[in-house]
Amino acid sequence: MNTFDTEKVAPISNQNEKVEEEEDEDELSPIEEVRLTVTNTDDHTQPVWTFRMWFLGLISCSILSFLNQFFAYRTEPLIITLISVQVATLPIGHFMAAVLPSTKFTLPGFGSKMVSFNPGPFNMKEHVLITIFANAGSAFGSGSPYAVGIVNIIKAFYGRSISFHAAWLLIITTQVLGYGWAGLLRKYVVEPAHMWWPSTLVQVSLFRALHEKDNDHRMPRAKFFCIALVCSFSWYVIPGYLFTTLTSISWVCWVFSKSVTAQQIGSGMKGLGVGAITLDWSAVASFLFSPLISPFFAIVNVFMGYALIVYTVIPIAYWVLDVYNAKRFPIFSSHLFTAEGQKYNISAIVNDKFELDEAKYREQGRIHLSVFFALTYGFGFATIASTLSHVACFYGREIMERYRASSKGKEDIHTRLMKRYKDIPSWWFYALLAVTLAVSLVLCIFLNDQIQMPWWGLLFAASLAFVFTLPISIITATTNQTPGLNIITEYVFGLIYPGRPIANVCFKTYGYISMAQAVSFLSDFKLGHYMKIPPRSMFLVQFIGTMLAGTINIGVAWWLLNSIENICHDDLLPEGSPWTCPGDRVFFDASVIWGLVGPKRIFGSQGNYSVMNWFFLGGAVGPIIVWLFHKAFPKQSWIPLINLPVLLGATGMMPPATPLNYNAWIFFGTVFNFFVFRYRKSWWQRYNYVLSAALDTGVAFMTVLLYFSLSLENRSITWWGTDGEHCPLASCPTAKGISVPGCPTNL
Repeated sequence: MNTFDTEKVAPISNQNEKVEEEEDEDELSPIEEVRLTVTNTDDHTQPVWTFRMWFLGLISCSILSFLNQFFAYRTEPLIITLISVQVATLPIGHFMAAVLPSTKFTLPGFGSKMVSFNPGPFNMKEHVLITIFANAGSAFGSGSPYAVGIVNIIKAFYGRSISFHAAWLLIITTQVLGYGWAGLLRKYVVEPAHMWWPSTLVQVSLFRALHEKDNDHRMPRAKFFCIALVCSFSWYVIPGYLFTTLTSISWVCWVFSKSVTAQQIGSGMKGLGVGAITLDWSAVASFLFSPLISPFFAIVNVFMGYALIVYTVIPIAYWVLDVYNAKRFPIFSSHLFTAEGQKYNISAIVNDKFELDEAKYREQGRIHLSVFFALTYGFGFATIASTLSHVACFYGREIMERYRASSKGKEDIHTRLMKRYKDIPSWWFYALLAVTLAVSLVLCIFLNDQIQMPWWGLLFAASLAFVFTLPISIITATTNQTPGLNIITEYVFGLIYPGRPIANVCFKTYGYISMAQAVSFLSDFKLGHYMKIPPRSMFLVQFIGTMLAGTINIGVAWWLLNSIENICHDDLLPEGSPWTCPGDRVFFDASVIWGLVGPKRIFGSQGNYSVMNWFFLGGAVGPIIVWLFHKAFPKQSWIPLINLPVLLGATGMMPPATPLNYNAWIFFGTVFNFFVFRYRKSWWQRYNYVLSAALDTGVAFMTVLLYFSLSLENRSITWWGTDGEHCPLASCPTAKGISVPGCPTNL
């Protein structure tokens, strides 16, 4: 990718006119999408290591880390994505270029080299580095680091302690470990033209659109952004404080105030969400990110899988078949239960060594899950297996051909242009890997009483992540699908080392997140490759950004965990309190299922859900059947459109996401990315991403303002409109003889 001045950018459709006539056509990218999106020129004289880049990068990274960690504990955990940073920093960068002094001066250590606070117009290369800086702390824009969840469940759910320095080391090492070996894999998955990383082209297109010169008289994007931000900021005071019921308007519950079944159907937060609507943007964009930035075909795929599972499979499993005594438990819940439908007392089965007390476990009985939660794990198993077999069947030959071509083919224009910049010495990556691994071993050996994982567990997790990074990077770079290792890692370690909940989640984090961070690191490098960013600048920005973000994340987490009473305990918090930690609740349950109790007692012969293991086989076989039908009936173009990994994984965010989140996301995504895109395409092209960023940013700023100005002072208002969604019976069981406080007794 190239750096473009606002006056120099050519329209995307004319990009090939910039290619020098003497260039051999063989040097052009062999991927058509890349040829149509990425320009083939580079101005290597444009500055990137500027005061503007450092200032905006550090500020953006700090704000993004603070906001995403702050929101992670809330019922609707809005995630501020890098697109918000892209849009928000553009006018600020141009403003700094207009007002900063351009006087040149020398700095100690730079010899006679002249530097300036304002080396010229704000350029696209600076903008790219600022965005990568801000996003460095999270894999694929996931917001809060995964390892913060470990700290949360130790302190909030288990009620145990972990020292701040142990928590900081855990977060930093899990975030950085994968960078070491990822850098050594760049020549396999970044430099080759056939490794094209489709998701990066979205960023390329957006950067070019933002930096193109406006040639018409329509409202400038910066002005539109400010107006939309003010509107979003002003409106959120209503659903965020004055009238919180607007977050989930579950009118079915209001009409049928005494019917458990009706509230199970109508509740947007605890039921199937039929008829539930929201006027709260944080509910729309929670978990699934902003629907305005998701292409319509992805929304359709998610809708198909979601509707099939939530509105067909779950009702049949609950009301018709009563699978696993489903009626004894809520229809939609991430809590763990006893056989009598009561919430399972996890604290009672944890001994003084923070391990499973088998006698107390036998006394309380087996753990039971809601039918939705149980099937969620089953579909998760199927999704992993189907992703591998789907990629093998439909993309296997393409992947192998592109990998062979990448190792034998000539350099394309982008790789050739990048040769003019100094490459990163290999010893940087070796040193980073060695230091991070050594610090991680120190953590496991000398602070083992806090994280439980043995040193051999760390080496095993790192080995798994290292082995899977290359094949998963190749799959991502060619198909835009990224299989995860989270369920596999927790399952395997749960079998090997049961009874220790924190050891299991630490193993999962080192095994899964170090791989995910490595793939994210490589994806950013491909973006830099297309944009012609000097590799050393890319590395330093990613590393510094990750260290800064991780430090801010644990600081915010530590502050909230120690300042909000009963944080994460939805049964102890006041009605309507936002500090319910839905993601951490699921993470905690996973630590119990896979670590404390162990998969043998849940999904094995000693548990209730051994049948769920067949989902692995079903998921693996499904795409093969689809592929065979495709080969048998090649003229039926609809058959290869059956993407089982997408269909089976559509509800992968549920729980903690709810039907309300999915319904609102699908609705707004369809409105903007189908109707507006089709009938007002020029408006969509100019303002869609800008609107998304403004809505996210406005909600985020108002939420923080409300917390510091009102919540910290315990200033609240209490009336019907602040008492939640008014569906108290949605969490009730319907089986006869099950008595739960607050629910009608079914005799």
